[in-house]
Amino acid sequence: MDKCSWCDLSEENKMFQVYDGEFWSVFLSDEQDYIGRCILVLKRHCHSMSELTGDEWEELHGLVCKVEACLKAVLGAALCNWSCLMNNFYKEASPDPHLHIHVRPRHDKPVILNGNTYTDSEFGHHYALHKSGQIPAEDRKEVFSRLKKWLNR
Repeated sequence: MDKCSWCDLSEENKMFQVYDGEFWSVFLSDEQDYIGRCILVLKRHCHSMSELTGDEWEELHGLVCKVEACLKAVLGAALCNWSCLMNNFYKEASPDPHLHIHVRPRHDKPVILNGNTYTDSEFGHHYALHKSGQIPAEDRKEVFSRLKKWLNR
């Protein structure tokens, strides 16, 4: 088995950590196909939601509420899509998944960052697969700053 990329995060990968809880960490995703997209990562190696402890579930519930409120407050999200699919791990010969959850904020109005406008053209529909997630570095830093400030107040 190779090292788990979630268990062995580099300091560079931790640069975009917006929140650090007891059991879960929240990161601004590299992919910003939906502005504000984040990943909630369980701090221990765990394969499935069914293996969560009561304390991990409790903190996850609080984080779902907190992250969703944050995305609505600082980026104007109308709703959030949550997913825990784990499919990519099973493309490996010896799958060893690490539980993580994606949140995709959905916007019914354009989001403007540093003069750049981002529109959720699929609003009201399933999120698009293979949508470009590249945004300028200054816009990503702006989203990171807003989320980190709100989540850690």
